[in-house]
This record gives sequence, C-alpha cells and structure tokens, in this order.
Amino acid sequence: MRTRLPGTSEDGDLCPVEAPLPNNVDFLLHQQLQQEQDVYANSTTNATTSPSIAPLTAPSQSSAAERTSPESPSVRQCPSKRDRNPGPSSSPGAGPLHLEHQPPSQQSQNQQHQQSFYARSRRSGNFNWKLSHSRNGSIEKPPPSFFSSSFSHSPSTPPLSLGAPANGAVHSKEMEKEQEQKFVGKRPRIRSPWAITFVTLLTSILGIGFLALVVNSSFTRHIDPKGCRMSYMRPGYAKFDDFDTEHTRFASKYSLYLYRELGIENDAKVKGVPVLFIPGNAGSYKQVRPIAAEAANYFHDVLQQDESAVKAGARSLDFFTVDFNEDITAFHGQTLLDQAEYLNEAIRYILSLYLDRTRSDRDPNLPDPTSVIVLGHSMGGVVARTMLIMPNYQANSINTIITMSAPHARPPVSFDSEIVKTYKDINDYWRHAYSQQWANNNPLWHVTLVSIAGGGLDTVVPSDYASVESLVPDTHGFTVFTTSIPNVWTSMDHAAILWCDQFRKALVKAIFDVVDVNRATQTKPRADRMRVFKKWFLTGMEEVAEKTVPSKDPSTLLTLEDNLNSVVAQGERLVLRSLGASGAVRAHLLPIPPSGSPEVKRFTLLTDQKLDISSENGRLEVLFCSVFPMQPGQAVAGFATQVNLAGEGSASTRLACNNAASDVVILPASVRSSQYPFSKDGEPPRMPFSYLQYDVEDIAEHQYVAVIEKANTPTPGFVIAEFSDVSQSHRTRHISLRRLLAFGMKFRLPSSRPMVSELKIPTMQSSLLAYNLEISEQNCGEQRELFAPLVRQYLTEPYESKFFVNAREAAVSIHGVAPYVPPPLKSRSTEDGLSFQFWTDPTCASNINIKMSIDVMGSLGKLYMRYRTVFAAFPLLVVTLVLRKQFRIYDNTGVFVSFSESLDLCLRQSIPLVLAFLTFLSLSNSSSSTTANIWNWANVTSGAIDFHQNDLLIGTQDPFFWFLIPVIGLICVGICTVFNYMTLILVHVLSTAVSLLSFRPGWIRNEERRKALPLPAFYPTSPRRRMVTTAILLVLVSTLIPYQFAYLVCCLVQLTTTVRAQRIASDLKSAANSNFYNYVHSILLLMLWILPINLPILAVWIRNLAVHWLTPFSSHHNLLSIMPFIILVETLTTGKMVPRVNSRFKHFTSVLLFGIALYAAIYGVSYAYMLHYLVNLVAAWLAIVHSTSDPWSVLSGIKHISCTLFDASNTSNVGGVNGTTNTVLAEERKMRKDP
Repeated sequence: MRTRLPGTSEDGDLCPVEAPLPNNVDFLLHQQLQQEQDVYANSTTNATTSPSIAPLTAPSQSSAAERTSPESPSVRQCPSKRDRNPGPSSSPGAGPLHLEHQPPSQQSQNQQHQQSFYARSRRSGNFNWKLSHSRNGSIEKPPPSFFSSSFSHSPSTPPLSLGAPANGAVHSKEMEKEQEQKFVGKRPRIRSPWAITFVTLLTSILGIGFLALVVNSSFTRHIDPKGCRMSYMRPGYAKFDDFDTEHTRFASKYSLYLYRELGIENDAKVKGVPVLFIPGNAGSYKQVRPIAAEAANYFHDVLQQDESAVKAGARSLDFFTVDFNEDITAFHGQTLLDQAEYLNEAIRYILSLYLDRTRSDRDPNLPDPTSVIVLGHSMGGVVARTMLIMPNYQANSINTIITMSAPHARPPVSFDSEIVKTYKDINDYWRHAYSQQWANNNPLWHVTLVSIAGGGLDTVVPSDYASVESLVPDTHGFTVFTTSIPNVWTSMDHAAILWCDQFRKALVKAIFDVVDVNRATQTKPRADRMRVFKKWFLTGMEEVAEKTVPSKDPSTLLTLEDNLNSVVAQGERLVLRSLGASGAVRAHLLPIPPSGSPEVKRFTLLTDQKLDISSENGRLEVLFCSVFPMQPGQAVAGFATQVNLAGEGSASTRLACNNAASDVVILPASVRSSQYPFSKDGEPPRMPFSYLQYDVEDIAEHQYVAVIEKANTPTPGFVIAEFSDVSQSHRTRHISLRRLLAFGMKFRLPSSRPMVSELKIPTMQSSLLAYNLEISEQNCGEQRELFAPLVRQYLTEPYESKFFVNAREAAVSIHGVAPYVPPPLKSRSTEDGLSFQFWTDPTCASNINIKMSIDVMGSLGKLYMRYRTVFAAFPLLVVTLVLRKQFRIYDNTGVFVSFSESLDLCLRQSIPLVLAFLTFLSLSNSSSSTTANIWNWANVTSGAIDFHQNDLLIGTQDPFFWFLIPVIGLICVGICTVFNYMTLILVHVLSTAVSLLSFRPGWIRNEERRKALPLPAFYPTSPRRRMVTTAILLVLVSTLIPYQFAYLVCCLVQLTTTVRAQRIASDLKSAANSNFYNYVHSILLLMLWILPINLPILAVWIRNLAVHWLTPFSSHHNLLSIMPFIILVETLTTGKMVPRVNSRFKHFTSVLLFGIALYAAIYGVSYAYMLHYLVNLVAAWLAIVHSTSDPWSVLSGIKHISCTLFDASNTSNVGGVNGTTNTVLAEERKMRKDP
C-alpha cells in the first residue's frame, strides 16, 4: 500500500503545498512572499479597474499555530493530474496568483508584475533559503545510506542563506508527532537568549558573590604593611657597541651596558668584580641602578677605607646589565631560551674585557676573573638558571646566583607549551645534578642559589613560586622572605624589591662579603658563601644558623675581684632596668649549668642596647668566659683585649673570654609607641633590640656568661638574661584544622614564665588559610614595663619570619604548603608547621592569655593569588558541559536551545554530578599517594619523590580543602553567566550600530523605498573564495605569523557572524534563525574562553614587531593547530546550520565535550595550553559534520550520487539549491499557462 507523503497528490506527484510547521514558527518563504505581494499590491492600487486577485498571504501567528497542530495539520489542497487548473471554488491561498475578468492590457501588466515577482523570488542574491524536510514534511526520498542516516538538518526552517541542500532522513507523520510531543514535554520555558531561570540566577548570584568576597578580601584583609624607604642614585650607562653580531646573533635585538654611579665612577673601564643583572618579564635594564648605586657608594664610603676588608679581597663591583627591549619572557618559552643564549655570550664577552688592558683598570697582580655573580629579578632569575643548561654555557662561569621574586617552582602561567617544557627541562636538570652522590658527577656542585621572595605584597607572582626547596638542597641554596632579613622586616611588591633602601643595603653587604678577588672565581668557596648568605639573610634563630662563639679561640682577658657580689645565683634571672647606675664599669656573671643536667637548658638575653665587639667603647658587652689559670711566667700577650675590673691590691680572678657580638640576633624594637617593626620613610630609625640565644650544649666549654656594663653614668636601657628550661618554654599543640575552625585555640602564659616562650602548631602549614592572633594585656602593677610583647611567626622551610611589635592583635598569614608547588627534596616532618615566639616582660607577674582562630573572610583573599589562573581553565568545564547539552537536545529534537537555557538544564544535573565526581577524585588523591601516580603523566618509581603530585585539580592533597572544587565551580558558573550576558550585550550593541549605519533616511520617496529590497545578512560565498581565504591565512601561519594571530582573526570573524545571525533572528523570527543564532553564539563563547590562552603569545609577537625584530617566530607555526578553526568559522559565515547527527556518531560529540570538561578541571591549570588543542578537535569534528551537507565537499558529493541513484524521478529536487522553492514555482508557472 502506498503511503502518500505530505505535499503530494494522490498519485504521488509533487505539487506546491504548505508543509506543516512547528509551533510558533513562521516560514521565511511566507515572509518573503508577503513582502513581494505588498510591493505588487501597492503598484496596482491606482489601476482603472479592480481585478479580482487571490492574495497570497503570509500565515499569522494564530493561523500558523493552527496549521502546525499535530491533531489537525493544515495542508493546502493540491490539484491532481487530471485537474491541473483549480476552479473558482479553490481556496484563495491554494494556488498561484491568477487573474480574473481583466482586460488584456491589465492582464499583461499584472503578468509582468507576476513575472518580476517570481524572478525576484528566485533571485539567490537576496534570500538564499531552503525548506526543511525532517519533521515538517519532505519532498524527497533519500536512500537509507550512511550519510542520510547519520546527519540531518534542523527540523525547522534553516536561517537565511542556508547553503546546505535539503537532504536527510524521511520521517513519517506518526514519528513526527511522537518526537514533537516528547520534545514539547521536556523543553524548558526559556525562549529568549536573555531569559534566565531562578536556579541559574540564584547560582550566578552566589558565584559572583563569592568572587566579590574573594577579591574584596584580597585587597582589604591581611594586607602586609608597606615599609620600604626610597632610594636615590646618580645613574650612568656605558653601552658596548662592539658586542655585535660577530659575538651573538641577537646583537640587533639586545644590548649590553655597564652601570656607573656618576661622581664616583667616571670612566667605563672595568676594575672590580663582574656582576650581571638580568631584568625580568618586560623589565628594563635601568632597574639595576638602585642596587648598583648602593654598591658603589658603600665601597667608596666604607670598604675602601677599611684596610682589613681590602686585604681580605674586597673590591668594587662592576655591574653589567642587559637591555632586552622589555621582552615578555613569562609567556613564551622560546624567548626565555633566546635570552639565556644571549647572556652566555655576554658573559664570555664580559670576562674578555678583564683580559684587555686598554679596557681594564684592574690590579695586574690579581688573577683574571673566570666567573660572574648573577642577580636576577622575576623571570630573570629563571633565565639565570636556564643559562647553565644551554649548549653555549661556559663551564664554571657562574657560581653565585641571587634571585629576587623569581618563580622557580613553576611557570606563572601555562598558556605556552614551550614555557612548560622549558621549566621541566630546567628543573629536571637541577634536580638530577644535586641527586648525584659524588661531587665530580655534579656539574652544579660549586653553584649556590639564593631565592629572595617579597611576600604578601607581591601580587604579580605568588611568592610561593619562589621556593627552591624542590630544586636544591640546603647545602647549596635556600628561600628566604624579605620579612625575615634583619633590619628589613617588611614585605615588598614585585618592583619595590629592586629599589627598597633597607633591602638593597643588606643585599650589597652580603655580595661584598662573598667577594674574594684573590681567587679566579672572584668569590669565596661554596660553604663560606652559604655561611655568609645565612648570616645576612636569616634571622639567626633558625636551626641552620651557625654560632661562632663555640668555635672561636678566646680573645679577651677579663680580670675580676674575688667577691660574690657580681655572680648571679644559679637559676636566677639577671634584670637591669638601667645602665651605669653604679657610676663605673661593672660585670655580672651568670654561671652556665652543666650540660649533663636532666633538664635541657637554654640561655637567652634581650636588651635594647647594641652589643659591642671587643675593640668598641659602647655601653654593653657580653662575653662567654672560662677560668684562666695564671701560671708563673705565663704571658698574656695572646689576648687581643684585656679588661681589668679588679681593684689594686685585692685578690682577682682571670677569665679567658669570647665576645658574643658576632652571634647577636637583631630584633625590631617593641615598645608601647611601636606600630611596625620597621621605620617608615621620613621617620627616624629606632634602635633595634639585641638578642642572644644558645643551647647549653653550644656553650658547655665555658663556665660563665659575663654581662659588662660599660656606661659610667646612668643611661636608659634594660638587660634581661636567664637560663630557662626548654620544657617550660616550648609547647606543641596538636589540633585539627576542623577543630581550630570551629572552636579556635586558647592557651595561657603563666606569671612565672620565661622571657621567651615558643608554640608550635604542626597542622598549620597551608598558605590558603589566614589566622587571627589575640594577646591579652600584661599587667606589671607599679613596676615599669621594660618592653611591650613581641611576637615572631616563622616557618622552617622556606625561611619566612614575620614580627609583630607591641602585639595585641596580629593578622597571621604564611607561605607554607601552597597549591601547585612541587614538594621539597627533603620530606617535611610531621612536627613541622607554623611556630610562634613570644617575648614578654617576665618581671610583670601576670598571666597572658593567647587566642588563635581561623579568619574565614581573610582566608578567602588567599584564594585570589593562588587560584587566579584557575579561572582561565575551570570555566571551560561549564562552557563545554553547556555546549554538550545543547548538541544533545539538538540532535534529539532539532532545536538548538540558547546558552542560558542549556546552562539551566546543566545546573539541574550534569554540573553538580561532575563537581561531585571531581570532589571525590580530590579526596581520593589526597588519601592515597598511589592514586596521584595513576592520574599523573610522569612515571614515578617507588620511593622517588613525585614532583608532579600537586599538578592535579586544585593543586593540594590536603583533604581539608575538599570544598574548594564546589566553590570554584560555583564561581565559574557565575562568571560564565556574566560573560554570556556581556557577549549578548556586545552582539546587540554591534547589531544596533550596524542597523544605524544602514538606516535609510525618511525623506526617500515611497516609490524608491518600494523598489529597495532588503539586503541579505549572509551573502553567498563561493567555495573558491573560501578556499583562497583559508589558503592565504594558512600560508601566513606557516611562514610569518603565529597561529595565535589567526585565532584572533577567527574570533573576530565569528563575532561578525554572530552579529549578523542576531540581526536575522530579531528581524525574521523563526525557529531556524533562532537555532542558528544560538549555535554561533555558543561557538563564539567557546572560542572567547580559549582566547586568553592565545593572547600572551600574540603579545610577544607584536612586541617583537615593535622593536623591529623581524626574525620569524621559531615556534607556534603548526597549521593543524588553527586549520579546523579557520574551516569552521569560514563555514559559519555562509549561514549554514550544523546538520543533526542521528546515528551513534552523536555520542562522539558528547564524549569529546565531556572529556574536555574533565581535562579543564583536572589538568587545566598546569597544562592550560592543551585546552586550545582540545577545543581545536571540537572545531575539526564540527567542520566534518558540516561537510556532510556542503555542496562542494567530497562527502556531500557521495551523498548526492547516492540520492540520485535511489530516486531518479526526483533528481530535480535532490541536492538542488532551493529545490523546494523551484518545484513550487514551476507548478505555478504551469498553472498560469493553462487557462
């Protein structure tokens, strides 16, 4: 039994019919015919006779709804073969336009109007559209081939200039109704792209609210105070023009300079120790001037006058600096390698200057330099380490590297595959070198690396990334924060670390202290260098700090009277509230307890006076002494200093002593008027406290501690010295973070406390948490308070200390275990954690209550610096899941819903499920180290340190932070929602601007306005033009420009396509136009989220052009990385809607997008550059799907042949452009010829 298809006569012939339409959809055909009939009707208004014309009307909204009702579809009656000429009783809209009772002249005129009307209807330059076929009836019967069963078009009308032929599967009316009813039952109520549901709105508000709290907290809470004082200099630069292309291939791009401080160094001859300064990302060679100027002034004013320092090898420093033309090295690995190559050639050239007597003013008796001290700022520190792995590196030409705010642990951003690979190669080389058992196998055995971090004020690079604990052992380097450096004690931002006056003084003194021009290396041996750096950069209270008193020979002979007035009783505390009260020099002796006592003892001394060395005449001196038995005839000339405090004729005791000034620890002064540990610019500097701390085992060879008052007149000042039990002064509190968050922690310092108390909390290691510390007031009664409470917070690795003076409340934040930072070479002890030292006045007999709590709002601010790069990758999880839902609905129903509608559907199921899965994955990763090895790319053997274990997800294995994944997901949903509406606004603004530019003035005559036809939004493009455009762009990518530039062009073209699609969807409302607009809008959003990954490389390329460096990029010319984007974007410019995939291949789209979503969440932060390649696969797949309906594609050609062979009788309809329209017009022309 033959089944008559909709739109055919009883005998199966095709006829002009009106196919059923989906709900609330107006065919573009009817809109076009309505416009043409209006023109026709207006042109015949003034005719002498009024002919009876059957008008061709466009369906209204109500009539369209009636016609498309599944229960009663309205189909125009079609005449059979036996009755081609419809009678007068035919419906007015059933047939073509026909004339009745008109004179020949009028008939001829109307026929001309009709012919012009049909000619305009067939004109493809204005409207190029085709009727749908899948759910609204079909006029062709394609064969059951692979292509027809796999891909089909939208069930609704395609958009304007839809270039795809009407090919696809034929659906029966029953299947059609079933699918429509199924879709209508499930389809959300959202119609407009601007609409938003309550769930999406609430989720977005919560996400944006969390983001606002994070940003507000990062800028308002737990902000370190700024204490840097301004520095001044008189800079001068000498350029080495002869360092040209004969020495390096980068001579035309980079330049080498020698700094000279005007007024002190007036010539360009080298004369001292070479030091090379390397600027950072987009840095200037002039940034060397604060440090170089301080070095010149310090040598000229101090060291040059010190004969002992000159004899020890101190000389001036020749600071060389490099002009990189503000190259961007943080985003481009090849630029980093180019700079390292250039600097190795520069070092070779610098060392050659000292061999040229015409350019060197150096003492000829000194050995010629063979190495250079390197200072690196920011990425310049990474370049300094890269130099040692380059092929052109001259062996042993670098042995001392000092970096400032340099991201050693990981790249700042992972948008470039080259920068990620370069970092991996550098760090693997350094780790492998220091893993060698024997020094002969270690090429870096002589190299010392000190990384100095700015702390919390550095908002350019997280100071956590400055850690080198995962790269070098503590025998060759360490990481220290500026808040730990004595007399600095302040955090500083990324640029201030170069000009901060306190810091540059400490840095210059440390460099001069390691210099030794008597050696060819120009520096002291490695062990001595490490000792010097620890002396100048560490507080002196660390476990690695070396004490000099136990290893020195006695240098002072102290003679005292034989009386007990000056000896403090065992176990008592020495307290001096003022100095010089006796009017003479006086000594106080504290007996040192024997080292074999059951209780571990520690000696501490605190004073507000400077401790004198033996040759100084100050107010206070501290000595560690032993009884010196005087034998008859024994000489005392071996002592450099002799102090005789014994009266004439009285019995005396002689002590051989060592001065303790070399081991003094400088602490910030803490009095009631103190606000910060440093003195601000313009404030008079305050005298710091002097502190001594020894374990009894360190001074067991001595018998007494002698405190000598040198003041002869009463002088304000205090001294507190005591031996205390370690068990009373040290406490460890094991408390979980959950309990600390819920209840806080409290403890009490008793009234009979030692002067210094220490508290260690092992669980407080994460840099993601901020804490509040509260200290109660100490009550001294009628006695005067000697000093206000002083608090030091510190970590053992890296070396970070912060001081709080006059402490009542303290905002505590640390740089401990940080996200995405590799683990250290030496595993952390379970007892390591945040520690506190409390200096309190022990003479105040009152308890001190201390409370510690987690600052939740302050902790939110810590997420900004640690997770800001997450928002370049994690939102792609949301976007790809939303796009996946859109394609699934489209493939099943033929309706491509808007981004907002799809986001609402995802928020109800897929996004919560994915976030729950990722949270579970994070917990499993933190609970088992083997799980981390499964998910990591690197092959880690048993027992080896996995340096990539923190590359996953949120970058931490602490299960306490499981909630970060849902929080980040919530924030990303809010960001995606806001970004979607920002894109909608941008598109509508551009669309409005285009409409205004194409606005026709109101004074145009009606006749001209009638003749003016609407301009098409999508001009038909020929395959040749598209192929030529694509070929030209690909040739440029392969030769001159990076593919990131082509990607930017693709984004702009896609934006233009979206604007045009929006104009069509708003002017000609139909489901097809809405589908196409939603489709191109979602593709635009996907491409815009990938754009930030490509912009940094594009910025590097533009920067090279700006400095006239025309050498083509040596990277980023992979055609396959951009070709799918170009093809897809070019295809979308034709206005072609993506065909539906009805076979099992539709699951490929879903799996591909879901895989990208998971990758963006798991590896997106550490390997963000891969996101471009993965989205590139999506573009390639969509281009393949589009090609199945492309008239010039191979697949479409095969499909066309198969359709032709299946039904030869319908060859005029298969694959033809506007085939349905041509059939309708042909039938109408036949009917007009038959009277």
